[in-house]
Amino acid sequence: MDTENLNKEESWKKLRELVDDIKVAMMVTGLEKRPINAIPMRTKKIDDNGNIWFVSAGNSEHNKNLQINEQVHLLYSDPDDNEFVTLYGEAEITKDKKILEDLYSSTSDNWFDGVDDPNLTAIKVKPVDAYFWDSKTNKYVTLFKMGIGALTGEKQDVGEKGKLDL
Repeated sequence: MDTENLNKEESWKKLRELVDDIKVAMMVTGLEKRPINAIPMRTKKIDDNGNIWFVSAGNSEHNKNLQINEQVHLLYSDPDDNEFVTLYGEAEITKDKKILEDLYSSTSDNWFDGVDDPNLTAIKVKPVDAYFWDSKTNKYVTLFKMGIGALTGEKQDVGEKGKLDL
């Protein structure tokens, strides 16, 4: 796997591509305590500034953690396509009605009583540091290439990894 440290423009493009593909992240909060709090969160959007948005319950453990410490770690993983991102950032919780209306969807009804639910909040994560792994192919092609490499002794191109310059 080749290491590729991307420039700023390429980094933002790669981050958006991977997050759009994967959609669900493990959001890790309470980084200063043990055990940490990790929960799956569906990405609602990445805005033009590169911020990653989620909807969340105001009374949740992760919201409580973020009110104490804004540091958050997002772990995106798609083993079927061999795409992975680890992202450290700073989170901000908002109840801005316009933002909530923009992010809210019918799937949110599984957790909330509509966009006017008083427990509904949005979390904005501003990425600070990120690293990615991307095989560029699905797991079967990657495994096939690895098998060829094992048989021939020649290194195969099984993807790229690198630091994202945010």
